[in-house]
Amino acid sequence: MKAWLLKDFGLDNLELGDAATPHPQAGELLVKVGAVSLNFRDKAIVDGIYEPHKVPKLLIPVSDAAGTVVAVGAGVTRFKVGDRVNSHLYSRWLDGEPGPDEPDYCFGSPLPGGLAEYMIIHEDSAVRAPNNMSDEEASTLPIAALTAWYSLVDFGQIQPGQTVLVQGTGGVSIFAVQIATALGAKVIATSSSDQNLQAVKSLGAVAGINYRSTPNWADEVLRLTSGKGVDLLLDVAGGSGINQSVAATKAAGRIAQIGFLTGQTVQLNLMPLIFRQTTIRGIAVAPRSSFDRMNAFLNEHNIRPVIDQVYPFEQAREAYQHLAKGAFGKVVIKIA
Repeated sequence: MKAWLLKDFGLDNLELGDAATPHPQAGELLVKVGAVSLNFRDKAIVDGIYEPHKVPKLLIPVSDAAGTVVAVGAGVTRFKVGDRVNSHLYSRWLDGEPGPDEPDYCFGSPLPGGLAEYMIIHEDSAVRAPNNMSDEEASTLPIAALTAWYSLVDFGQIQPGQTVLVQGTGGVSIFAVQIATALGAKVIATSSSDQNLQAVKSLGAVAGINYRSTPNWADEVLRLTSGKGVDLLLDVAGGSGINQSVAATKAAGRIAQIGFLTGQTVQLNLMPLIFRQTTIRGIAVAPRSSFDRMNAFLNEHNIRPVIDQVYPFEQAREAYQHLAKGAFGKVVIKIA
């Protein structure tokens, strides 16, 4: 089969080549990949800044895929040939709290990912793709949509009328706007682009803050919430901005720490955290059971992914470059 192989760290070392087509073992599905979508994690793996010690040689990258089952191993009962399925990042995290070794069983590193014509997914890990979505649309769900869903529903327990702040207009944040709005919450978004803020409002956000022109954006959040702060804040930036996130969240509010776009380390001011009694929870996607519940919700509310651009398989590098420059919604690579 054709596959993109990471021969060393750096995008120049991601090369299209030939790899052995895998054969499904007991309990496994062979999936003909229709499309994959890119996340910041995928870029960080290629760049060598995401657990580089776990990245195998000649890795097939990218965790998030959608495709069609073309063969099954012995004993498979959950799916059959012809079914459309999604990959699920944490292939062994099926329900409940995560185990201590979930990162050892992630697609796109250290397990082979979906940037190839075929991939293996265990039947227990696979998720039925929504019938009303194309492979390109369904490929956006495993990390971006599920992270937003888990942050809002499982962790945030958002109720109608509560307020949520989302940072930026990447994949997780756009899904968060759509899902939170469907849940009846009021969404405030931040971005460095006024054009993107207008677009986010069209998806349901009630207010937008340009953090370039308003660097003390937490003050504006407090103004918009009558001094209270938001009930839940989805922090995708990381870095020193976490201190503003604490300031922008209500007393006893919650912060879902999702990303590290501006840095993996931070000097946290403890006194505001303590006095405001803020809960900060690291979010690393979700179990498969949450994925199943989310897909039912997306169908019920007719939520469709926002895709910035779809690239052909041969232009995978260009897709990574697009992601690095920033995207409104998701960047997708069509395989089949």
